[in-house]
Amino acid sequence: MPSLRTQYEELEKAVSAPGFWNGGGDQQKVISRLKDLKSTVSSFDDLRSSAEDVSVLLELAEEEGDEKVLGEVAESVEGLRRKVERLELRTYLRGAHDAADVYLSLHAGAGGTDSCDWVEMLLRMYTRWMERNGYKYSMLDWLPGEEAGLKSVTLEVTGDHPYGYLQGEMGVHRLVRISPFDANKRRHTSFAAVDIVPKAAEDEGVEINDADIRVDYFKASGPGGQKVNKTSSAVRVVHNPTGIIVQCQNERSQHQNRRVAMELLAAKLLQLKRKEREEELQAAYDARGQIAWGNQIRSYVLQPYTMVKDHRTNVETGKVQGVLDGEIDLFVEAYLRMKAAKRSGR
Repeated sequence: MPSLRTQYEELEKAVSAPGFWNGGGDQQKVISRLKDLKSTVSSFDDLRSSAEDVSVLLELAEEEGDEKVLGEVAESVEGLRRKVERLELRTYLRGAHDAADVYLSLHAGAGGTDSCDWVEMLLRMYTRWMERNGYKYSMLDWLPGEEAGLKSVTLEVTGDHPYGYLQGEMGVHRLVRISPFDANKRRHTSFAAVDIVPKAAEDEGVEINDADIRVDYFKASGPGGQKVNKTSSAVRVVHNPTGIIVQCQNERSQHQNRRVAMELLAAKLLQLKRKEREEELQAAYDARGQIAWGNQIRSYVLQPYTMVKDHRTNVETGKVQGVLDGEIDLFVEAYLRMKAAKRSGR
């Protein structure tokens, strides 16, 4: 099988050739594959360049016996190690949908106002992680809590393999803390569900019969500006055969919101279709269970001690604030390694 670099060079030539866009075929799929290969090859080139820089720096340190330079070498080696680990993780992202953009939804569960607040905390955690890793996101829909926080929120996330990296976040997340909403300062347990739906590719279109849906229009709530809140631009689409409900209130016009809502509905319907033929995706989705005790994939404990623990990989850390600030790579990476180990039968 040709090396990744050879595949990349051959695809680049094919895309640059005259008439590429005129012929039949899956041009978008080719472009997507080219983009993926370019990212991987660039990562290899960056790694090789970094290794050469470290080698030159080490030779200089040995020649001069400079302790300060040796310290720089140690820091560079650590940075190199992280790049190798990151590149290794990329090799795990071989699933059919790993490169897909995603819809990330958060839903409050058992815990009342505390759970709504927990949804807002998780939203902050994930958006911080996205910003740190170069992902773009937009808020499509949100439902404020009655007293505080959010009952639910849906984001569209685009960038480098967002489904591949975020798939392990799907499930129930549990928070234990002293409730800021309890006058007696008692400890409360709150739950929220994270749903990760890969966006449908152009060649995976789902046919939606107009007779199967009900479209409602309403005034947007929360963010969006004065104009948005004065007009009934928000859209809710109900798919009667499955009971799936999607909403969008992010865009200015009714037409734009309807288009985005239909895209979200198509993605959710496609996920159901995938679940029928992909046992692994079905198991991951169904593992979410009820948004309550006994179904959590991860616990975030702020009282009586501080710890975040993933119950699937057993990875844990005492740096709770760091995690809530978006430092979730240790959990993302551990899940991908666990999944790769299961796939190889280790």
